[in-house]
Amino acid sequence: MLISILVTLVVGFIYFYINLPAVNLHSAEFYAFVIVLCVVYCVCSLVVTGFKATGWKDYFRHLLKKCTIPVVAAAILMVIALIGSIVGHVFFRAKDYASLLPIEQGDFASEVQEVSWEQIPKLDSNSASALANKKMGELSDLVSQFEVNTSTVQINYQDRPVRATFLDYGDFIKWFKNRGEGIPAYLLIDMVTQEVTVKRLEEGMKYSPSEVFNRNIYRHLRFCYPTKMFYAVNFEVDEEGTPYWCASVVSKTIGLFGGTDITGAVLVNAVTGEHEYYDLADVPTWVDRVCSADLIMQQYDYHGLYQGGFWNSILGQSGCTETTSGYNYIAMDDDVWMYTGVTSVAGDESNLGFMLVNQRTKEARYYSCAGANEEAGMHSAQGAVQQYSYKATFPILLNVGGEPTYFMALKDASQLVKMYAMVNVSQYQLVATGTTVEECQAAYAELMIKNGIAEAEPEPEVETAVINGAIEDIRSSVMDGDTWYFIRLENQQVYYLINGSEYPLATILNVGDRVKITYEVGAGELIKGILLER
Repeated sequence: MLISILVTLVVGFIYFYINLPAVNLHSAEFYAFVIVLCVVYCVCSLVVTGFKATGWKDYFRHLLKKCTIPVVAAAILMVIALIGSIVGHVFFRAKDYASLLPIEQGDFASEVQEVSWEQIPKLDSNSASALANKKMGELSDLVSQFEVNTSTVQINYQDRPVRATFLDYGDFIKWFKNRGEGIPAYLLIDMVTQEVTVKRLEEGMKYSPSEVFNRNIYRHLRFCYPTKMFYAVNFEVDEEGTPYWCASVVSKTIGLFGGTDITGAVLVNAVTGEHEYYDLADVPTWVDRVCSADLIMQQYDYHGLYQGGFWNSILGQSGCTETTSGYNYIAMDDDVWMYTGVTSVAGDESNLGFMLVNQRTKEARYYSCAGANEEAGMHSAQGAVQQYSYKATFPILLNVGGEPTYFMALKDASQLVKMYAMVNVSQYQLVATGTTVEECQAAYAELMIKNGIAEAEPEPEVETAVINGAIEDIRSSVMDGDTWYFIRLENQQVYYLINGSEYPLATILNVGDRVKITYEVGAGELIKGILLER
């Protein structure tokens, strides 16, 4: 028995150290862990006793005699898991699943701020990773020992939308060599300017996913919080530039294993390993990513599918909706909001509306807006420049003059951004493109005016005055195909610009002729004027 217990403890420690199951009855991994321990103990008991049997009945009797407690414990756990799964099944609890994500109806034009064109994010995750790797290649002291992690996380850092990523040890030897100092830097990629900043740390990051033993961030979290269930661990940076790991804590709210929901977060200082748990309502405002986008989309799919009950989701599917195939992020009110479209379960290329969810607080808003889904918007943008065979990135949702608008980059085969496109959500045949964001925006604004979606801004009123005098100097120049005359009157230092095609009288003027000119007050040394008479 002692040998069996010792072997079981050793195997159990190795299993726990590698797989890190939560010691929690709501965790399926915990049941697997306990059953593995029971099986190991029973096998060891049979092996150690050297028992030989003539058939399976003899083995079974011996097993019950030597391993009654583990066999009964495993059986009880399996019964508990089975009952817990049945009790939490969506067949019985459809309404509870539909209520996991409380959703408010929102007004897009008033709640989603219009983004300044100088603040529009131009990078997606792939482009940000490419820029980070290129920057890393320029750092000779780091590139030989570390690698840029393939994931980038969008956060707000000092009121700027950026993508943050961290470094991994190159391999086991490089970890062994550098583990004392830790990881010396992380990278921030500005999503507007596309500038990559290497943030070097006075003291290196000791806790990260690429650590091998106890300082591995997942192992550190498990040993500090053995009973908590974690959904995702994100890299975060506070406003002072200190790196953190934000681990989302979940609970099962329906039965034993159903209704996964975010209840809080553990923040771990990546340098010191200091940690603290926060309930969801108390998470610091500088944290941007607590609620995972995948989990949010799953909860909305439950809401859209089961709000009419379980049988309605199968028969008839009246009012059943689901999220579209992708998502993106919007920086708003110093938070990161996840955006995804909402469509019918029929699977057509149109959206019924879209949803914004605050990734820190889980506040969810639904905006009704019939129009093209993201895939259709991407196809429209690609069709506008089909001669180049560019591929569109997944769009960002913008408020342009109160109109929901898809904004996306267009890339070539080398993943380089060549153009930008804007597509009206409601009328996705309205597509504007440009080689710069400003050019694309100007084309889109003109397109909306032309199609009656927006009104042209009125010309600003200007103060004018009339002057009479004799011409002291006259010159001419051809600009944009028209001949312009530059006239300076006696006792004047400025020249008045007269378009010869609009005012033919200017073509026969000479020095000494007296003229009357209307001009704009305060326009500088070259003033566009109207020739009234000679």
